[in-house]
Amino acid sequence: MSLSSTELLPTAVRPALRAAVSGLPSYVPGRRGTGVDIAALASNESHHEPLPAAAAAVAEAAARMNRYPDMAAVGLRERIAAQFGVSADEVAVGPGSVGVLQQIITGLCDAGDEVVFAWRSFEAYPILVEVAGARAVRVPLDAAEGHDLDAMAAAVTERTKVILLCTPNNPTGVPISHERIEAFLRSVRSDILVVIDEAYVEYADAGSGPDSLGLYRAFPNVCILRTFSKAYGLAGLRVGYAVATPEIAEGLRRTAIPFGVTALAQAAAIASLDAADEMEARVAVVKEERARMAAILEDRGWTLPRSQGNFLWIRTDDELRPRLMDAFDNAGILVRAYQGDGIRITVADPASNDRVLAVLESFTA
Repeated sequence: MSLSSTELLPTAVRPALRAAVSGLPSYVPGRRGTGVDIAALASNESHHEPLPAAAAAVAEAAARMNRYPDMAAVGLRERIAAQFGVSADEVAVGPGSVGVLQQIITGLCDAGDEVVFAWRSFEAYPILVEVAGARAVRVPLDAAEGHDLDAMAAAVTERTKVILLCTPNNPTGVPISHERIEAFLRSVRSDILVVIDEAYVEYADAGSGPDSLGLYRAFPNVCILRTFSKAYGLAGLRVGYAVATPEIAEGLRRTAIPFGVTALAQAAAIASLDAADEMEARVAVVKEERARMAAILEDRGWTLPRSQGNFLWIRTDDELRPRLMDAFDNAGILVRAYQGDGIRITVADPASNDRVLAVLESFTA
């Protein structure tokens, strides 16, 4: 005898999600638009087309996409290692820096362990922590929209396994200085992995943030986390990496999804590193536009943190934020709103940036 789905016995046990998963907030991606007049400024993507060398590498690799990629990503790891002056054993890769971060949390945290991070920061942090069964410890930003490292140090307990430092911070753009991170590292236990998340480091002015490689060499519990999604323009291919001690990096490779970084992504990432001069020229234009926009907005009365990412942050209350979002929507501009906090606006080409300025001109900060 068989039963249809509508005839199941009322006492039948059904599959159920873990409680930790049922209560997870959904990751909210930047909104997308398809119209020719839409300015897509919600996801901090590079507005430039892929670097020509990266596009050529993808085209060549596409002819072999019937084959699995190199699961160990040896060529890419060796190229990243050469960039940093480390060994390939100290490099782990994954599908974007968020994928590598998932490998970090999976590799280090048992149920009930704690991960400390600033808030507001990258929205995926609490999701990745909670899905692993660990406990997310959010420490409020300071008055300058940056990390309150003293409060973060005070939040450490015997269950703390990982601390996340996002510099420049997403979404506020505020970096953490080298001196502050160095002092912080001296104040926390050496068995806690301190991840310096530098997804936007290419956009930061020299000296505004830490010498993360120097910190890594001085403190074995430091892990550097970076991505090719932003300045290198490979957001659609999903490839990021970590630099960590060989023991930690090996653990990250073990927790990675098999074949998670495609052959196309590996080839494009290598080509992008080899085209660093062209990438840096593009970044310089974004930095110039960021400074121009910030200066104009400050002259008009807006108070902005000195962003070191490819975006600007406007803190708003619950009365102004919906009005601003309506104005941006009506102007065909997609930006990112954070409930209870503010609005993040990607810096793009001058014409799109001028459209942003025109919307904000009609508001009084």
